[in-house]
Amino acid sequence: MIAGEYKAYPEYKFSGEEWLGEVPTGWNVMPCRSVVTNITEKNEGAVDQNYLSLMANVGVIRYEDKGDVGNKKPDDLSKCKIVKKGNLVINSMNYAIGSYGMSNYDGVCSPVYIVLDTSEKVIEKRFALRVFENKPFQQHLATFGNGILEHRAAIGWDDIKGAYIALPSQSEQLVILNFLDHETGKIDTLIEEQKTLIRLLQEKRQAVITHAVTKGLNPDVKQKDSGVEWLGKVPEHWDVLPMQRVLYGIEQGSSPVANNQAPCQGEYGVLKISAVKKGCFIQEEAKTLDSENVFESRFAVKQGDLLLTRANTPSLVGDACFVREEPKTQIMLSDLIYRLNTNPKIHAEYLCFWLQSDFGRLQIELDARGSSMTMAKISQGHIKSWLVALPPLSEQKEIVSALHDKVEAFSQIEQEAFGLLEILAERRIALISAAVTGKIDVREWTSPTEKEQPPKAVQAV
Repeated sequence: MIAGEYKAYPEYKFSGEEWLGEVPTGWNVMPCRSVVTNITEKNEGAVDQNYLSLMANVGVIRYEDKGDVGNKKPDDLSKCKIVKKGNLVINSMNYAIGSYGMSNYDGVCSPVYIVLDTSEKVIEKRFALRVFENKPFQQHLATFGNGILEHRAAIGWDDIKGAYIALPSQSEQLVILNFLDHETGKIDTLIEEQKTLIRLLQEKRQAVITHAVTKGLNPDVKQKDSGVEWLGKVPEHWDVLPMQRVLYGIEQGSSPVANNQAPCQGEYGVLKISAVKKGCFIQEEAKTLDSENVFESRFAVKQGDLLLTRANTPSLVGDACFVREEPKTQIMLSDLIYRLNTNPKIHAEYLCFWLQSDFGRLQIELDARGSSMTMAKISQGHIKSWLVALPPLSEQKEIVSALHDKVEAFSQIEQEAFGLLEILAERRIALISAAVTGKIDVREWTSPTEKEQPPKAVQAV
């Protein structure tokens, strides 16, 4: 995708490394120990209290700037590693998923992180960062790692120091850096624009759902005070009642031992929590059971089911979906998913939309409980106590039908935006890889701003 857009170097040589392939003849191939040094200095006496964290795809940040996510700051910082501004910091467990970066701060970090200082006579600091940003290099290092999960295979300095990289002269490194800064900057701008579009679409979708299930489709209908402060007014002929009045019961599945792969036709599976996502049922998000014998038919998922997650992060717990079509394979509820059995007073899909609305989410998040809010939970008692704004059944069906069309339109645009995000991310990865391994020759590249500079006026003698 990238190589055809830019010219190649005139001559290449084999690097001697399978992952690297051919490199320009003028480039050196050398082990990492020749360009970076492992820093193991400890924070003796806990003198430095500026604790630094690594966030995947963000980089090195101060602990107080990351919010209440991830690992907590240790009480004793004496065992932490010293980090200087300009050092590369790598999470030995999560390097392959983007947990690395260059520090803009002096401070200390977790002792399990790898801290590297660059040899500035050989390599530019930011070029070293680009080398470690190169996805094929990350994948190569991952082959040396140890771990059950591939993306969490731990690497160490011993794995890094012997890994070979290709290196041009420092003057050429600077040209490549300027090229990548400009080109990835353009890509990053487009990525942010797409993320903004997706966020606006999601906000609009949320607003459309919330309005429909609290005000109805007729803008001229008379309104009344709901009697609930946070709900405000609702159509005059609607009821507001606790959900226990519209439910026959609530079922919770179970989670037998299963393989972490989607079941094929004829196999049996159990749902993962990710099968329920913002109103959509994703039946491929399931694990395959070892045998038919552990499948519990009473928990079999079927068309018309209303599912609700009972545990997740506070922003995701209580996510609901309506199963519109019969699943293609035999899958059962897990113990992290409830099935809400509705009575004839309410259309199950209407209730699903209500649970996705601002007022549905408000009640869910207020009731979410847990010793660790990284995994908040909701009980059946909570669910039964939640209030729902309820129009007549015929009007519920009209609202569901109208929301189908509108939500589908939002989903289509959102999918296209996510697709473009993937393409942009892939292009960014390919561009960095091609530039830092010499697959493209950008030595004659100049910034468009430089090209646009007017010629200097000739001064009169």
